Amino acid sequence: MEITLNSGYKMPIVGLGVWRMEKEGIRDLIINSIKIGYRHLDCAADYRNEAEVGEALSEAFKTGLVKREDLFVTTKLWNSDHGHVIEACKDSLKKLQLDYLDLYLVHFPVATRHTGVGTTDSALGDDGVLDIDTTISLETTWHDMEKLVSMGLVRSIGISNYDVFLTRDCLAYSKIKPAVNQIETHPYFQRDSLVKFCQKHGICVTAHTPLGGATANAEWFGTVSCLDDPALKEVAEKYKKTVAQVVLRWGIQRNTVVIPKTSKAERLEENFKVFDFELTKEDMEVIKSMDRKYRTNQPAKFWGIDLYA
Repeated sequence: MEITLNSGYKMPIVGLGVWRMEKEGIRDLIINSIKIGYRHLDCAADYRNEAEVGEALSEAFKTGLVKREDLFVTTKLWNSDHGHVIEACKDSLKKLQLDYLDLYLVHFPVATRHTGVGTTDSALGDDGVLDIDTTISLETTWHDMEKLVSMGLVRSIGISNYDVFLTRDCLAYSKIKPAVNQIETHPYFQRDSLVKFCQKHGICVTAHTPLGGATANAEWFGTVSCLDDPALKEVAEKYKKTVAQVVLRWGIQRNTVVIPKTSKAERLEENFKVFDFELTKEDMEVIKSMDRKYRTNQPAKFWGIDLYA
């Protein structure tokens, strides 16, 4: 299943997120994911594993496992490179061993002190708070993103972690509209207003953290995952599916792209088996009633400032 973006390109509705993937395990995970049927990879400069992803992709292309044109590869501009968009994109392309990106996103709507292209540091000031650069506007950053399209380096451009206000602004000043807004959304953090606003204006929503963060966010941020919710377990039992499969299917039926992350081979396959069933309207409503407005991804822990405040 694919969603057609406003740029005209098609984006697979299920992808593999590579956040927090251990470098030594990436090759096997990516090769196995392609064999299973994944055709969408979600990367970022800040994940610091683009080079390893690039090695795996190079192998997949050379062995004939998949053609470049059959893969959809996303990566993201880090906060410290807002004033160096073209150089940062080229750095990611070099690491990924690609000639073009299918999608390039502004990772967060904030520019921070530049620490060198591709270093992806989150420099803190003397007060222990993220050193935000107030001289670079998001509009300036976006117009540099647009240049990447005209240069042929990127097919589609988009935003990430933008709220309604910032998304509206981007629509107003853009010559090339954002094709995607990648946000945290799952049954405990549904963000229906933001999802509907984006979709109304032709912006595809990609759900990062589509399973509510699970173990990864529990370890980093001490958050609770929706995967342990008794009501979700009841729905999953009804369909003879896992809770994760039900949650991913819910995301798909909201017309959002889902990019679950896993380091386990068995989960890799499980997360892709979401096309052989459909949730009823009643069960979609049951899940809709679970919303807690509960964010699990909390970078304030590292940055000393809550950018969502």
